[in-house]
Amino acid sequence: MEEAYRQHLVNGERAGARYVLNAPRIVPLGAAGDQLAKRAGSSLEFIDRREYQPGDDLRAIDWSGFARSDKLIVKLYRDEVSPHADIILDGSRSMNLEGTRKAEAALGLTAAFAAASFNAGYSASAWIAADGYRPVENGSSRPSIWDGIDFEYTGSPADSFRRAAPRWRPYGIRILISDLLWIGDPMETLSRIAERASAVVVVQMLAESDIATPERGNVRFVDSETEEMQEIFLDAGALARYRNALARHQERWHTACRQAGAVMTTATAEETASEWKLDALVKSEVLQVA
Repeated sequence: MEEAYRQHLVNGERAGARYVLNAPRIVPLGAAGDQLAKRAGSSLEFIDRREYQPGDDLRAIDWSGFARSDKLIVKLYRDEVSPHADIILDGSRSMNLEGTRKAEAALGLTAAFAAASFNAGYSASAWIAADGYRPVENGSSRPSIWDGIDFEYTGSPADSFRRAAPRWRPYGIRILISDLLWIGDPMETLSRIAERASAVVVVQMLAESDIATPERGNVRFVDSETEEMQEIFLDAGALARYRNALARHQERWHTACRQAGAVMTTATAEETASEWKLDALVKSEVLQVA
């Protein structure tokens, strides 16, 4: 992993130390109930089963299920299933747009969410949406020791689901950090992220150049995913169509988030990375000042 990326993670971790993660009040469609307890315990209200993972309490193993399936299965109870956040970083090339601070802000915000999760008493795991959804190396530890992150994927988070679905912890909070700039139905991705989640947060990270249209005249565009180049003459009509298309795209995502029970906010990379004041997330009650 590039050394600059590590510094971005360190900066984000420091920023996140000033905040505490809140579970949004909106609950995704299909989630099993309201916000659950933040600490593991011994509640007798059974909710679900999942495969055994190293570190699980051996007393929770369903031995009758093991006898039937030859697989180690543990039982989950209400106050044991939600003190966790899965933080998903879009690993596509558009997140590392040349000449912007997009990658810096996205990495830092991912780290900030992890630090805020720890402050709230949650465990947290970082994931990257690339050739499938894969856990970040050391992604359950402090962000300063994460490894294996890059922005080389030529697809989108929607494509990642088709390659390899993640094994996120049931009934935890899921946080997606992406520019959301791909073609397709947002619900295709949101419904997969919201499945068996207690809450979903979507942060659209845009660079200033994503938002501000370029000057009129001949402009050469390079597709950050395919590296295909195209020269276009931009006049007032073309600039207006771009602004309208971006606004419609964002509204589709906002609508889909409301339908899926997710919280969505948009951040500007340059502003985020300059001051690390996460006021928009505090306003939306995703974070609170520690």
